[in-house]
Amino acid sequence: MIVYKILPRSQWEAASEAGEFTGSPVDHADGFIHFSTADQLAGTLAKHFAGQRDLLVLHVDTERLDELSPGKLKLEVSRGGEEFPHLYSDLPLQAVVHVAPVGE
Repeated sequence: MIVYKILPRSQWEAASEAGEFTGSPVDHADGFIHFSTADQLAGTLAKHFAGQRDLLVLHVDTERLDELSPGKLKLEVSRGGEEFPHLYSDLPLQAVVHVAPVGE
């Protein structure tokens, strides 16, 4: 399965240099890295990133992520009673299988 993380290009560039993504400011505040499923992606973009430019979408392979951070990805009830994927660790970049500009 693939899950998705929307973030500004600057955060991705910093993560690429560091070798891992430790989370955005909201991730740090909440204690986990927020992801969306394919069906949730448009809603997340509209609710949390409206009007922002130069955004990227990370495509993260959950099987690879579980190999690198076993048991750290949880599906938890959030917005509107939907289950969202939350990662309780840093995101190892080896689990990112594709990076694309929003809208591509």
